[in-house]
Amino acid sequence: MKPAFSVIFLTTLIGAGQGLFLALYTGQLYSFFDLLPAQDSRSFYAAGSILALAFLCTGLIASFFHLGHPERAWRTATQWRTSWLSREVIVLPAFMGMVFLYGTAHWFDWRTPLFELPGSRAVDATIILGALGTLLCFALFVSTAMIYACLRFLQEWHTPLTVINYILLGGSSGFVLAGAFSAVDAPQMSGFYAGWAIIITLLAFITRTASLIRNARIKPKSSMRTAIGIKHPRIVQKAQGAMGGSFNTREFFHGKSLAFMRALKPAFLVMVFFVPLALLAAAMTAPSVLLVAFIMQYIGLLAERWFFFAQANHPQNLYYQGI
Repeated sequence: MKPAFSVIFLTTLIGAGQGLFLALYTGQLYSFFDLLPAQDSRSFYAAGSILALAFLCTGLIASFFHLGHPERAWRTATQWRTSWLSREVIVLPAFMGMVFLYGTAHWFDWRTPLFELPGSRAVDATIILGALGTLLCFALFVSTAMIYACLRFLQEWHTPLTVINYILLGGSSGFVLAGAFSAVDAPQMSGFYAGWAIIITLLAFITRTASLIRNARIKPKSSMRTAIGIKHPRIVQKAQGAMGGSFNTREFFHGKSLAFMRALKPAFLVMVFFVPLALLAAAMTAPSVLLVAFIMQYIGLLAERWFFFAQANHPQNLYYQGI
């Protein structure tokens, strides 16, 4: 497939925003159960929510560059019963709204207890809003990933690993970003976020590597013979049926060489996993490198997401393979 940079930026930016929100709420839950010191509502949680919203909004804006008729974007929400894209279109603004409410509750310090858990732990509005936001966050991860994982004819995408990788890669970038944010605003939290970022990044490396190994071993279900319904053992394509290019030859193949694809794979593995892991380990004693870790990893994620889209081999390329 030919990767669209608008979708690459959409998925990586909202993934980082989702991961950052999960990191913020995870830190709050640890504080709620007295496992971490409490942080200032306005300067940490509210400011962090604004940062998460900035990533989510930027990703949403990027998505409009992928639309032929942006003024008709609202229509995508009408097919929610059958379309994962429609579900994503509905869940994304709902999640953004919940992040806004979560940040607002912290900004105005809405800490009036709503009820108590055993152990005299008072649950306030921020805890409830955070829990609802977490549910919407994972619903958004699943909706975004299932747009691709539900396509059975694209074997490289049609696997549960697609959903798992979207969640873990977004979580990894979000926790690294949370570490960089806390290094400035709450240095005592940077080690906590760096530790979790290492764990999530390692899990993401395992699952992304598993998907690469799986895709390398895929045996196509279709062939030239099954595509045109002729069982002759030797079929050769002589022409594409037109003298010039077409939508099919432009949009369903990335146009890069096999050498380029082979070089890109280890490059993004290094940028997404090995470099950030090394910097995260160094961040335990020098938190200032966390911002560098996020920038390097995000650049790697752009390459990873490009490779993800480009690796999918559309069955129509059986016909245009000689072009």
